[in-house]
Amino acid sequence: MPRKKSPTLTEAEYRLMQVLWERGECSVADVVEAIGDPPLAYNTVLTTLRILEQKSYVKHKAAGRAFIYRAIVARDEAQRSVVTHVLSRFFDGSPRELVLNLLESEAVDEKELDRLRELLDKAKGQQ
Repeated sequence: MPRKKSPTLTEAEYRLMQVLWERGECSVADVVEAIGDPPLAYNTVLTTLRILEQKSYVKHKAAGRAFIYRAIVARDEAQRSVVTHVLSRFFDGSPRELVLNLLESEAVDEKELDRLRELLDKAKGQQ
């Protein structure tokens, strides 16, 4: 039975997207070179880029015999998509439950708490 398509980026897809977000347009060989450890085979990178294109995260153009890929989804947009997925899957769509869970399970320093208060005050003023 085929694997179910992931609505968000898999770990392998995310590694490739990081390269495209940092470098802009890249050939498959450029991505292979930039990927770091653990290394990935050329065909693995090519297949993953094709999957990312099917998922509408990247587009390609021909440059001679090579394809040049570029991200068409910004990093912050991908992050929002993951948060939305996590919210709906694990927190019944409740941002409040997600934030409370994070605050209860993570050590939050004073600077982060000040930033959270600032954001909460700003959101409160917009209501």
